[in-house]
Amino acid sequence: MSAPSLHSFQDQVSELLLRHRSLLDVMSKMGQTNAAATRSVTKAITECGCIELHATKQDFEPGMNLQQAKETINKHVQGELCENCRDVITNELGRSLFYMSALCNLLDIDMEEILERESQKCATLGLFNMS
Repeated sequence: MSAPSLHSFQDQVSELLLRHRSLLDVMSKMGQTNAAATRSVTKAITECGCIELHATKQDFEPGMNLQQAKETINKHVQGELCENCRDVITNELGRSLFYMSALCNLLDIDMEEILERESQKCATLGLFNMS
């Protein structure tokens, strides 16, 4: 079975979304699901402990080239998600994706187009894209 495209996912969400068809409802649910995803990552750190957060200042040496800087940057996460936390976080991210798709549907925005634009930005801007 092949993975569904973003377009087919958007169509599926459009068919399933009954209760929260108002733009305000969808924006509210999107905020809730994004917060729940963030909270599930926090719980993986504070309650389960399968991953740890060790944040420190990122040190960049003068004269460091972009590739060296990229290799030097620390993601501040140690450990790996346990099966339960991975499942919870994946579910929360899926709910966020559902409501993002619903928002796109209500505003007549194609998620494939968003993905294409962002991919093009990444290709054009490279490391400067998200700085």
